[in-house]
Amino acid sequence: MSEPKSTVTTRNATADALEGSIKEAIGKLIGDGKVEAEGRAQQSMSVEKASPKSDVKSKPRPKP
Repeated sequence: MSEPKSTVTTRNATADALEGSIKEAIGKLIGDGKVEAEGRAQQSMSVEKASPKSDVKSKPRPKP
């Protein structure tokens, strides 16, 4: 039995966020701003990956 796609996406996003957090901490520890920035960017990407996207647009309400 396979897991729902949303669960798999959430797990991957969580793993990416953790990896980004570790990368950011290592960058701070060794004083490498590039590695630190890569870690922050990876965390941001994981948040975007985990958040659901909706293509449905709300319908405009008619004026009374």
